[in-house]
Amino acid sequence: MSTVDLAVNLGGIRMANPVTVASGTFGYGKEYADLVDISKLGAITVKGIRLQPWHGNALPRHVEVPGGMINAIGLQGPGVEGFIREYMPFLQKVGVPVIVNIWGTSTEEYAEVARHLSDVPGVSGLELNISCPNVKEGGHAFGTDPKTVAALVAAVRAATKLPLLPKLAPNVPDIKVFVRAAQESGADAISMINTIPAMAIDIETRKPILANKVGGLSGSPIHPVAVKLVYEAAQVATVPILAMGGIMEPCHAIELMIAGATAVAVGTANFIDPSTPLRVIDGIAAYLEKHQMSSVKELTRSLIL
Repeated sequence: MSTVDLAVNLGGIRMANPVTVASGTFGYGKEYADLVDISKLGAITVKGIRLQPWHGNALPRHVEVPGGMINAIGLQGPGVEGFIREYMPFLQKVGVPVIVNIWGTSTEEYAEVARHLSDVPGVSGLELNISCPNVKEGGHAFGTDPKTVAALVAAVRAATKLPLLPKLAPNVPDIKVFVRAAQESGADAISMINTIPAMAIDIETRKPILANKVGGLSGSPIHPVAVKLVYEAAQVATVPILAMGGIMEPCHAIELMIAGATAVAVGTANFIDPSTPLRVIDGIAAYLEKHQMSSVKELTRSLIL
């Protein structure tokens, strides 16, 4: 049995180990409970929740590509009240921190969802999906303008005392600008990276495979991008980083932590092997023992240049 200390504090979310799952890849936890012991996770991050139920995009809405997948699920979900009623009783019994990914089409909607979740037992933090379109401002994604990011984080900060983790988009000119905007507006941690915009075409029909035409690329192909962006973010971050992007094996999680992450989230690998998050936990512990580190905190930002 490992004697290393795996506990981390992710911006006020106290995790027994530094491994959670990426939103949208693990349902609401209940879907995987018969496959793996989800109580061993450091936290459970659930699918995106907005104020009202949402049906998501038309089918087909995901496709496998070399090394990964492209999805355009469209954030299908039961709405905040449906989530609290249908899923939180189960998650409360699991006994690990719950991070709820929230989204909306206006700043006011994000804040209202946060208010609904603020006093729900078991909800430990809110991950803000800022890659959604800001309908009131012409449809551009919240996460592509640092001023909009700052205003959104500030509005949600005013609505709740829960830890906030804005999930940053990778397709921006300088990630450091967005890290500063988020943390200066009240973020308790940074979540990164979100999927990378991508497209796949059926060459026989010469039509896009996804009904939405484009989607988000995840899995192994984006891992080196995540490492680079986490490293850059860590240069200016004064809050912890939750890193994700192509974690298929423990070594990928360890790499992200060396680059600057305090905790990591396993995403696409859950569709291939649901035991991956638990293997990552064990792999991190084994690495720490091998390198004579007594705490996982020694791993974060340990890059030697």
